[in-house]
Amino acid sequence: MGSTAWADTPIATAAPTQITPDPPASTSRTLAPASFPPSWDLDGFHIWLGPIAAASHAAATWDSTFGADLTILRVRERATVGVLGGSLGASRWTERGGGRIWLDAVVGTRIAGWMAGATAGPILELSDFEHPRVGGSVGLWAFVGITPFVRAGVVGELGGFVELGVHLALPVWRR
Repeated sequence: MGSTAWADTPIATAAPTQITPDPPASTSRTLAPASFPPSWDLDGFHIWLGPIAAASHAAATWDSTFGADLTILRVRERATVGVLGGSLGASRWTERGGGRIWLDAVVGTRIAGWMAGATAGPILELSDFEHPRVGGSVGLWAFVGITPFVRAGVVGELGGFVELGVHLALPVWRR
């Protein structure tokens, strides 16, 4: 009879727990401690996202708005222009329906130990029953943990408005 291929194969002689060739010896790795920037140093780029609430006087009546805005800033606390960036936000009227979308340039400086500044930009006033109206506004703000603000502007046929509110800036990203 002829031989089969498996019969001609040499039988393994190594112990069943032995690995040939031996794997390289493992070395323990030590991770360096994390190096977070100090929390008191706010210099850098920031993205904030947070709720906004305001009381507005427009068209001879008071109404309130609630919404959110996204703010992207460059902060340099010791520079003359300590804050420079932009803000995109939207809010909804509580009584008259519709809402508002804005895009503001933001600039700020340190005043009496606090960061304060101004905003300016276009507004798009939205309505549940009318076409959108274009306008613009300027505002003042101060960062004191929360960000109170006052804004004044003009929107199409609606005319002038004044708004007093507060924004809660929640950090999303910092570099």
